Amino acid sequence: MKTQPIGEFSTPAEAARLKGKYDHERMQSELRTATRESWSKQRSYNEHGVGAETEADWRCLALRSPGGDPSRTDPGGPGPELFSDTKWMSELPYLREVLNSIPAPMHAVRLMALGPGTVGMTHDDPKYSPKYGVLRLHIPVVTNPDARTILDGKPHHWEPGEFWFGDFSRLHHVENLGPEHRTHLVMDTLAVPGTASLFPEEWSEYFASGDVLFNRQPSPLREDEMRKFECDLKIPFGFTLWEEYWPLEGHADDEQASIRLDASGLALSPTDGQPIVLVHVGDGEFRFSGWSEERTIQLFPGGPNPTAVLRLRAGRDVIERVIPIRPTP
Repeated sequence: MKTQPIGEFSTPAEAARLKGKYDHERMQSELRTATRESWSKQRSYNEHGVGAETEADWRCLALRSPGGDPSRTDPGGPGPELFSDTKWMSELPYLREVLNSIPAPMHAVRLMALGPGTVGMTHDDPKYSPKYGVLRLHIPVVTNPDARTILDGKPHHWEPGEFWFGDFSRLHHVENLGPEHRTHLVMDTLAVPGTASLFPEEWSEYFASGDVLFNRQPSPLREDEMRKFECDLKIPFGFTLWEEYWPLEGHADDEQASIRLDASGLALSPTDGQPIVLVHVGDGEFRFSGWSEERTIQLFPGGPNPTAVLRLRAGRDVIERVIPIRPTP
C-alpha cells in the first residue's frame, strides 16, 4: 500500500512570480515558426513508460525530451534515456537563449497549447515540488484574460513574458475559456542552490530552512570506474516506482534487479520493469536519470560484504535501507 510522504512541509504560497521578464514578441515570433509543425496531444509518463494521450485539447511541442525525441509530449522521468534537446531547440534561438539563462538543470521542456474552451481535469503532481527537488516553471507566450491556472483553489492569470513557479504538487487545473489558444513554455527542472536566486525575497527563509531538496551536480565516471559498480541485487518492491510513497522496509516481495553498463551509462534494471539510467552524484551514490535525489542508491562493491544504501529524501528527511549486493566478475 501507499504510505504518506515522509515529513510535512509545503511551499510558502501556491505560486511565485520569479525574477526576470522575457521578450514575449520574440517568443511569439518563434512560436509562429513552431506552429508550422502539427503538435501532438500531451501524454503522461509512469514507471511503465509513456502513457495515453489526454482527452483534452492540450497539445505540446517538445524542445527537450528523453533521447531528444521530438514526438515525446510527455514530461518523461526515470527511464532508459537521458534528457537532451530536440531538433526544435536549434530552430528557436531566442527560446534557447531564455532556457540557457535559467540557473537550473533542465529536464522536459515543452511548448504547451491549451485550446479554446478547454478545461483540464483537477489533479495534483505530488512530487513536483522543491521538497522533492523538482520544480515546474512557466513563461506564458500567448494568452487571453479568460485563460487561468487554478492552483489550490486560487485562480492565476499570468501575462506573456512573465516568469512563474507553480506548486503543482497542490490540487490544480488549467482552463481556457477564451477564443484563442493559450500557449506557455513549461520547464521541468531540478532544484539546485542557484535556483533560490530566482525567487522573491519573501521566499528566502523557505530556501534557507533546509526543507528544500537541493540536488548535487553530476560527477561523471570513466568507463572502468563504472564497471566496478556492476552487480546483482534485490531491491524493495516499489523502489523504482518514483511517483509513489512506498516504504523501504517491511517487504517480503523484494524484486531481483541488476546494475549493468550500457550505451547510456550504468542502468538499474528490475526484472519486471524498464531500465533506469543512473547519474553519479559523488562517492558511489547515484540518482535516477530524469529524476531528483528524492531517491538514490549508493554502492559499496568492495570488501568481504558488498552492500548498497538505498535512500528516500524529502526536504531534510532521509530514510535509508542497507541491502547486500553481488558484484559481477
